[in-house]
Amino acid sequence: MPTPTEGEVLVRILSVGVCGSDVHYYEHGRIGDFVVRSPLILGHETSGQIVEVGKGVSPARVGERVAIEPGQPCRRCDQCRTGTYNLCPNIRFHGTPPVDGTLCEFVAVRSELAFAVPDEISDNAAALLEPLSVGIWANRKAGTQIGSSVLIAGAGPVGLVTAKVAHATGATRIAVTDVNRSRLSSALASGATEIAVAGSDNVRGGFDAFIDCSGSSAAVDAGARLVRPAGSVVLVGMGADELRLPLGVIQQRELLITGTFRYANTWPTAIALVASGRVTLDDLVTSEYGLADVEQALTAARDPQSVKAVVRPALRNSSTTRGQNKVKSQAALGQWKADEIDP
Repeated sequence: MPTPTEGEVLVRILSVGVCGSDVHYYEHGRIGDFVVRSPLILGHETSGQIVEVGKGVSPARVGERVAIEPGQPCRRCDQCRTGTYNLCPNIRFHGTPPVDGTLCEFVAVRSELAFAVPDEISDNAAALLEPLSVGIWANRKAGTQIGSSVLIAGAGPVGLVTAKVAHATGATRIAVTDVNRSRLSSALASGATEIAVAGSDNVRGGFDAFIDCSGSSAAVDAGARLVRPAGSVVLVGMGADELRLPLGVIQQRELLITGTFRYANTWPTAIALVASGRVTLDDLVTSEYGLADVEQALTAARDPQSVKAVVRPALRNSSTTRGQNKVKSQAALGQWKADEIDP
């Protein structure tokens, strides 16, 4: 049981979304320069409830349902001082070696990283504010606005939330490509105005921006060719360390290319989008697991019908699937309340 130090809160975990990076660490032991060298607790898409506060934190925070921003920047370097704290070289990010994550029962985090969420946001949706932040950041980098046209490669969870944000922002043409036809159906439900199987010629060009959420070199090459002159290419997906780019197209059209690394200052926006109903997140959850069945959650994506698995430590049974989620979530919440410790 962690003890919150000065400026920290102790959070009882209610829901943790399984991210592709969690799966990658589990299966391969590394992502780029981040290498698992010792036992590591995964998980960084997190919601919970504050049960104790450290010195300097208002006792009134006890009982708050919160979403946890998983990156703790140093607050002293040039990047932190200029607001791009996601690029802080000293950031400690949950579930990224060597920092333990949140697939556990309790964590202690800095108070300012635990964002209070209203009752309109479920425990699962609160956890998924983290990938939603990735989608918000990607759209900000792409310059998405009212009337924009956006091409998104990849209809996994990040691609879907990116489409949801583009739709909420006012984009009028949102095309999504993927090799998984089932996920393309989810893209339509997430605001896409058109879908296509990756590699097909069914998408006409002229997009204001292309956002790659697949990490596929072929997808990046194809997507960049469909962007209008002076448009943007935003690289979100993590795939190969090196990509082939259509340099002639990039030069002749003066395309702007940028990478993304997590996000900065997105959480208030994410909370407002979901609380207002402009963006829905519960529809992304296709299965739930108890803490003892994290391995099943980490391998759930092998099912082509799976979109997002979540781990709920309060669940006593092994797993549930879409359609059962609402009933099981209510049962889990009731069990949690029965077990609730006295702050």
